[in-house]
Amino acid sequence: MGWQKTFTLSQRSKGCHLVTDEVYAHITPGIKDVKVGMLFLFIQHTSAALTINENCDRDMDMALDNIVPESLNWMHTDEGPDVSHTKTSLIGATISIPITDGHLNLGTWQGIYLTEFRHAAHSRRVVATVL
Repeated sequence: MGWQKTFTLSQRSKGCHLVTDEVYAHITPGIKDVKVGMLFLFIQHTSAALTINENCDRDMDMALDNIVPESLNWMHTDEGPDVSHTKTSLIGATISIPITDGHLNLGTWQGIYLTEFRHAAHSRRVVATVL
């Protein structure tokens, strides 16, 4: 039997934001009785992404800005130089995390990150599915 919930993350501006605790607050009812399972998180946007990384990494935003710089000759500029769609494709819209005994089975230093690529703050919708 599966469980699913769509929730909204707090507004954040450009950067890589650790959101593990915020995600936990939304998914606890869906994972608390799961002995062995999987959590799938899907972000419903093309200008932000989800990833798992070291939970105190401050270099991700800088590295992504160097890999996909705003200074390229972008054709899609309705909201400024639009690096966001390219970065979203590189990082991804979905992550999967094992569930063991009602808890996310993340590594010691791992955390869930929202990578926001827009300069202005946005709230982001995430679909959580537990199987």
